[in-house]
Amino acid sequence: MIRTIHPIAGAIALLMILLFWLSTAISELFTGPATVTMVKTLIPWGFIILIPALMAVGGTGFRLGARARAPLIVTKKRRMPFIAANGILILIPAALYLAAKAQAGAFDTGFYAVQVVELIAGAVNITLLGLNMRDGLRLSRSR
Repeated sequence: MIRTIHPIAGAIALLMILLFWLSTAISELFTGPATVTMVKTLIPWGFIILIPALMAVGGTGFRLGARARAPLIVTKKRRMPFIAANGILILIPAALYLAAKAQAGAFDTGFYAVQVVELIAGAVNITLLGLNMRDGLRLSRSR
């Protein structure tokens, strides 16, 4: 069961973060303030799906690789603290801040500075989660 939950939860988490990132970039580049406000307001609601998915992928990954010493598993384990810290310390607070600022119509320097940080941190997490998915697929092929 864990071997089924882990890749599904990982794919959901990666797709959610990718959806947040793309919807932010597209709304900022090609739409007006009303759409940006809607996107920024909806992203925290997406945490209802994202956070359980991340918890499931982290918990199942910890169980699956608890004693493993394979290089790919060790590499995946090393990435996880960066992914978690980036999400907890940067992405979640930034999303909440940006949602509040957008709802207030405050598209000021602070909003855009945090938006840039959020896009960079999101791109980092997309990359790291993508690398973990790639390595997980390599591991599953070798079994």
